[in-house]
Amino acid sequence: MAAHKPFRSACLAGLALTLALGLGACGRGGGAEHAPERGDQAVAKVDGKTVWASDVKREAVAQGLIGEGEPLEVSSDLFHRVLDEVVDQKLLATEALKRKLDKDPVAQRRLAAARERILGDMLVESVVSDAVNDNAIRGLYQEQLKLAKRSEEIRARQIVLPSAAETEQAKKLLASGASFEALAMERSTDAATRFNGGDLGYFTTDVMPEAYDTALRGAKAGQVVGPFQVDGGWALVKVEDRRLEQPIALEAARPQIVRFLTYDQIRDLLEKLRSRSRIETLVKADANAPKPPADAPKAALAAPSPQLKPQGARP
Repeated sequence: MAAHKPFRSACLAGLALTLALGLGACGRGGGAEHAPERGDQAVAKVDGKTVWASDVKREAVAQGLIGEGEPLEVSSDLFHRVLDEVVDQKLLATEALKRKLDKDPVAQRRLAAARERILGDMLVESVVSDAVNDNAIRGLYQEQLKLAKRSEEIRARQIVLPSAAETEQAKKLLASGASFEALAMERSTDAATRFNGGDLGYFTTDVMPEAYDTALRGAKAGQVVGPFQVDGGWALVKVEDRRLEQPIALEAARPQIVRFLTYDQIRDLLEKLRSRSRIETLVKADANAPKPPADAPKAALAAPSPQLKPQGARP
């Protein structure tokens, strides 16, 4: 006897959706089936009805197993696991139709709600795909560059020694031509920078202890400042370079920009739809219930579909 497959909770979760999509196909003639998407591939048949690769990929996206647009090879273990779930959904939906569960008023309301959700998601995806394009992303990026305040960055090296006297001695060696980098590697007690020649990299002084901010204020490239007292001893710092803080690269900013533009488009769409509709709320909100922050996006805007999860903050 064949072993029973473990019951998949995802099947029940997707049953209403499967029914909503499948009811219209019931009772149709058995003519030749055409691929629903260009380049689609038939991957299974359930009682003569084709399961397409796009059906499996869509289910994998809905479950968060892959991202929208990510490939899913038909030979992969993941594809075949999701394919089994899609087949099980179809079997459950077919059996539900045989038992006329779709005629139940509660089932019909759930199917209608699933249909509305699907249509709403498709509208959102259509609006967003038209508006959130490369030109819009680049435009907002350039706008933010103009508005951004860029601080000055300093690149420096340091030598940290236990006492002021030892630091003064090191300063004399530097004045006589010793290499700052070599001296840092030889004598500095700061384990974090010693073995890379005391290199602190680029930083803005607001992220450093106050002693560094005071000592480096006005120091020019090539200048050695100190000694001054720091945690762990006394420091000599050589300024290697000063420059304006580098802006975030477009590709690094792109995900945040896309989230903002997506939220913006959905918000505008819902505002237009609400403005031309008559909406009556027949129940009152609990005045004692905790309220979300004023800047928190509405739930309807926070996650309009599994693929779109905009954030309400401008980058």
